[in-house]
Amino acid sequence: MGALLRILATGFLILGISGAAVAQDKKPSMDDAKAITIKAADVLAAKGLDEAAKVFNADGEFKFGEIYVNVIDMDGIWRVYPPKPAGVGQNVSQVKDADGVLIVQEILKVAKEKGEGWVEYRWKNPASEKIEPKVTYVKKVPNQDLVAYVGIYK
Repeated sequence: MGALLRILATGFLILGISGAAVAQDKKPSMDDAKAITIKAADVLAAKGLDEAAKVFNADGEFKFGEIYVNVIDMDGIWRVYPPKPAGVGQNVSQVKDADGVLIVQEILKVAKEKGEGWVEYRWKNPASEKIEPKVTYVKKVPNQDLVAYVGIYK
């Protein structure tokens, strides 16, 4: 009986792992971006920036495919930027999209005024090398001057 339970448990583990891999292969949705952002803000609130950054920079639930968690402070300074960790510490408050929209200013505005919400802009998709519509979910971390956000290409 114990051997049967081990076999069943192994089967469920394999199914769980392959299910996660399949989930990461599909195109992320707006619901995915929102859920990951909210969870990232919770991790930041619970573990602090240094520990959260380790989790966000590692491949896994917060970094896969086109998904990664950005973190800025309320001054527009990058605190976590997985695609280019060397960018951490840079002030990105004046970054503009292809249409001249100050994206980070829009992100900070949503964080300050609403606490969380969507920001839309146009950005170069590294996969297609084309300027494409992108939508980003933004959430201010409770009791901290940090904002987490995750974007997806439409």
